[in-house]
Amino acid sequence: MQPSGVCCCCSALRPRYKRLVDNIFPEDPKDGLVKADMEKLTFYAVSAPEKLDRIGSYLAERLSRDVVRHRSGYVLIAMEALDQLLMACHSQSIKPFVESFLHMVAKLLESGEPKLQVLGTNSFVKFANIEEDTPSYHRRYDFFVSRFSAMCHSCHSDPEIRTEIRIAGIRGIQGVVRKTVNDELRATIWEPQHMDKIVPSLLFNMQKIEEVDSRIGPPSSPSATDKEENPAVLAENCFRELLGRATFGNMNNAVRPVFAHLDHHKLWDPNEFAVHCFKIIMYSIQAQYSHHVIQEILGHLDARKKDAPRVRAGIIQVLLEAVAIAAKGSIGPTVLEVFNTLLKHLRLSVEFEANDLQGGSVGSVNLNTSSKDNDEKIVQNAIIQTIGFFGSNLPDYQRSEIMMFIMGKVPVFGTSTHTLDISQLGDLGTRRIQIMLLRSLLMVTSGYKAKTIVTALPGSFLDPLLSPSLMEDYELRQLVLEVMHNLMDRHDNRAKLRGIRIIPDVADLKIKREKICRQDTSFMKKNGQQLYRHIYLGCKEEDNVQKNYELLYTSLALITIELANEEVVIDLIRLAIALQDSAIINEDNLPMFHRCGIMALVAAYLNFVSQMIAVPAFCQHVSKVIEIRTMEAPYFLPEHIFRDKCMLPKSLEKHEKDLYFLTNKIAESLGGSGYSVERLSVPYVPQVTDEDRLSRRKSIVDTVSIQVDILSNNVPSDDVVSNTEEITFEALKKAIDTSGMEEQEKEKRRLVIEKFQKAPFEEIAAQCESKANLLHDRLAQILELTIRPPPSPSGTLTITSGHAQYQSVPVYEMKFPDLCVY
Repeated sequence: MQPSGVCCCCSALRPRYKRLVDNIFPEDPKDGLVKADMEKLTFYAVSAPEKLDRIGSYLAERLSRDVVRHRSGYVLIAMEALDQLLMACHSQSIKPFVESFLHMVAKLLESGEPKLQVLGTNSFVKFANIEEDTPSYHRRYDFFVSRFSAMCHSCHSDPEIRTEIRIAGIRGIQGVVRKTVNDELRATIWEPQHMDKIVPSLLFNMQKIEEVDSRIGPPSSPSATDKEENPAVLAENCFRELLGRATFGNMNNAVRPVFAHLDHHKLWDPNEFAVHCFKIIMYSIQAQYSHHVIQEILGHLDARKKDAPRVRAGIIQVLLEAVAIAAKGSIGPTVLEVFNTLLKHLRLSVEFEANDLQGGSVGSVNLNTSSKDNDEKIVQNAIIQTIGFFGSNLPDYQRSEIMMFIMGKVPVFGTSTHTLDISQLGDLGTRRIQIMLLRSLLMVTSGYKAKTIVTALPGSFLDPLLSPSLMEDYELRQLVLEVMHNLMDRHDNRAKLRGIRIIPDVADLKIKREKICRQDTSFMKKNGQQLYRHIYLGCKEEDNVQKNYELLYTSLALITIELANEEVVIDLIRLAIALQDSAIINEDNLPMFHRCGIMALVAAYLNFVSQMIAVPAFCQHVSKVIEIRTMEAPYFLPEHIFRDKCMLPKSLEKHEKDLYFLTNKIAESLGGSGYSVERLSVPYVPQVTDEDRLSRRKSIVDTVSIQVDILSNNVPSDDVVSNTEEITFEALKKAIDTSGMEEQEKEKRRLVIEKFQKAPFEEIAAQCESKANLLHDRLAQILELTIRPPPSPSGTLTITSGHAQYQSVPVYEMKFPDLCVY
């Protein structure tokens, strides 16, 4: 077809390429492209590739004119011809032709007609699939990125047309990505100004996908039909393709717009779509780049630290999903950074919670404060869950480091070793952060299996874990014991021991155990007294509940299974008898329920250990006492005392000896089986640590010192429970009478010397240390004196008060030259 206004003579003088181009257009556009003339034009273009740029320019000129005149039919014919020429010609001369082609596509995209926009997009996608021999570095696609992104947000009134335009926009973005992303020298597509348009456009269309929260694991690839008809599926597929092509240098540019989109549209609460997006990201990128995404999430969490609790909780849950996927592959150098950031936000959450509680009105119900409090708990639970999941997926060597890292953050009174700032928390906030950190530690230690207990509980970890500062609350003590159980239970026996009870036959539990290794034996020699002390003092706390006694029983049972040789068994029995004595004597003025609870704990444990070591006489004695208790004092058994509405006795002093486990009976039964029972005659006395004197709790030093005094003053008898003596007028008169003081003093010295000769070194050291500490504290408090120990064991102790010196403190030198009892 000749262009209008051109005569036949002039037409013959026109260049051949123009005549060939004019001939492909029919008189009626409905007839479509003239195929015979199109073949001639294609042959001419292939034969004379230098004419391609002129052909392209002329076609562009005609198409621009037809677009302005709204001749859609001729526009379709021109684009069809361009597509065929583009597919047929592959030479260096095609580059100028491409410029004309892209110019015509831009004209179509700029038009307001949806059909032309879709037509231009289809042509661009065909062009994007062509692999060029050499890249064109001067060519830029800024306009196409902007235009296709705008089409992704189409708001056309007709839903079908709107969907069609959005699909065209997504396909156009996909074409731009495919055309530009493969060549590293032409990496303009990864620039932030482009990613800030591409990524939100894809996410905007992905929001329409249904039931995103039901997708777990790597989602399946969408079918071809879904790609063509569903903008959400097509956008998701394009997003995956974009992320899959991301490299180390441009990963962050592709991820950061996701945060901006989620923030702008407030998609962190609820966060189903955010979780879905980051699952796609983590599964689409290369595994070695996973830590980049985690770092970006941590950075965004820091940036939004003052946002609403539910927003922070949503970000943390997204982090959990990302960590869950990254933990299966490469996490990189972000392990400590993840935990450090999470612990920092845990502290912030506790601080916000404490401030809300303090700011709430006193004496009235503040609904807003209560709501914020609950929201902060959601944040804290999300952080703990993330810490636990991340820690449980780490290898053992990294997990042990994380355990030490978290333990170092736990605030312990009297020390400055922790690196967590608690200056703004107060006592309530400090207790709350202690609970949160121990819960995190409990999650990390879950499932941890160490070959030796020294690896699981090194001294640098055990000392702060058993600190008196973590005994001030029943919940803290529960968490400490549960952490110990996770680390001690190397053969998965804890589930079999759950619940404190009298086990008729321990063999039915099928306890798994191995021979105690040398490292475990060494551990108990070094740290056994520390474990016994923690259990002993933990039993005597006034705020204990049933769970505390259950966990204490499990602790004794696990030590017996995992760490007990004959010496440890004797120590544990001594500990149990000492607990029984403390419940009877009741120096701490415990309520009757707690005293009966201790008696029930002792009964359950002695029943367990007697069957574990399988000494018939010992088992017979324990069974007999339990049988008598069942008949006469059921409140001394765990099945009754921990039951609702259990009847409690008014006192324990009037009970018969048959209701108690007797030291002489146990010693006789164990001695007949070859056990060394000399130590059973020495009552257990817990060690006093330096931190006891720094603790804010009730005076542990006084409690232990009283027991040391009882130890040095009592007289051996057939059983321990006979220490309680009836107070009468004759007894008081005998106590006031001073005529027999010398004999009593001699007998006292003889007993002390005998105990020092026979008692093991650990017991002697504990007694001496407690006496020395008691003397130091009392002299310092009452007389305000300064004690300076002698430079050598010369037999005297010099006390300085101002400028005067006294040497009137008697010192008894024993058989061991380095040990003295004041």
